Amino acid sequence: MDKSEISQKHPLSETFERVWSQALLAVSTAEDEATRCAQRVADLAGWSQDEVVRQGRLLTDRLTGHRKDLEHNVEEGVRRALIHFKIPRRDEMQDIETRLLRLAERIDAMGQRK
Repeated sequence: MDKSEISQKHPLSETFERVWSQALLAVSTAEDEATRCAQRVADLAGWSQDEVVRQGRLLTDRLTGHRKDLEHNVEEGVRRALIHFKIPRRDEMQDIETRLLRLAERIDAMGQRK
């Protein structure tokens, strides 16, 4: 199965992956910009290197917390949206596959008895 076939069969998945990548890029870009801004503030405020490190850690901790919140909120939103589509979970698909294999074995066994 080539990539075009996969994208035709899973447009929602492909769209979500693209949007998620763009969101992560935006967050990363925002983190980089925040770091540059913090350095400019440190230069203007005349902070010592220790104060710059301390403020940097505080900012990094806050950004990390916000990033985790964003990731959690997006994942939760996707989970809620997928419930409406009634898409089976991975474990449900594995259970169905196991059941189909058992049925195929039973059919094969019935065919061999004749």
